[in-house]
Amino acid sequence: MSNNKEVSVLGLGAMGVVIARLFLDQGYKVTLWNRSADKADALVARGAVLARSAAEALRVSRVAVMCVYDYRAADAIFAMDGVAAALDGRLLAQLTTGSPKDAREAEVWAHRHGAAYLEGAIQAAPDQMGRPDTPLLVSGAQAVFVEAEPFLKVLAGGIVYLGEKASAAAAMDLATLSSIYGTMLGFLHGARIAEHEGFDVAEYGRIVAGIMPTFAGFLQHEGAVIQSGDFTISQSPMRISVEATQRILQTAQEAGINTEFPTFAAGLFRRADAAGLGGEELAALIKLLRH
Repeated sequence: MSNNKEVSVLGLGAMGVVIARLFLDQGYKVTLWNRSADKADALVARGAVLARSAAEALRVSRVAVMCVYDYRAADAIFAMDGVAAALDGRLLAQLTTGSPKDAREAEVWAHRHGAAYLEGAIQAAPDQMGRPDTPLLVSGAQAVFVEAEPFLKVLAGGIVYLGEKASAAAAMDLATLSSIYGTMLGFLHGARIAEHEGFDVAEYGRIVAGIMPTFAGFLQHEGAVIQSGDFTISQSPMRISVEATQRILQTAQEAGINTEFPTFAAGLFRRADAAGLGGEELAALIKLLRH
């Protein structure tokens, strides 16, 4: 059987290649498998071993890290000849992006075939991997996490263990992505305002970057407000945002630029105000979203 410096990597997309390279950099014996074998050439030249099949790759090492495009691709690998049998006694760290349901089903399948299972959600781009602050959300049985942690630390220093529910990492990944995409939509609408008014959009980006640390602190405060259930005004009254989002919408209408984002935002805040939440902390908007 393998020692604690052996790992198998299944999937050699942009992220998988980086994962394999980081293990090689740390002196691991790395076995690779990918549908397109040619993607392994550069890694093999650096000392990795290319397995002839996914099952063979799994048999070589106690720990296997899978990172493929989506769970459809992962399921297709699980269905390949010999894979289920090869998983017996292995630890599978699944870093493929999926839903909480995907994670729950994958854990059940892995356990049925004798494998320990850990779900991970990478929250970084390939070129950000391997840093002390690289964020990686992880969930699954604590004993499995303890065994896998040294391997995972090769990939990311900012590991956040979210507990024993396998679905937790995928759920938190969707929660944080919701924040990121919401921010991105607002940023892009702001870029249209900047363009329309003749501002340098790169300068707008620099201004937003300067605001972000303060904004992050504000979001952390609002999260604590929601958890406490006390929506007494502490930082930002809801009514200010009712007026601000209406002003953003009105300005977009007058300027003749796209109004989809401010229409959505202003509509939510108007409904919250109509529901009597205007005199509470901004985070009270969550009450509307719960219903």
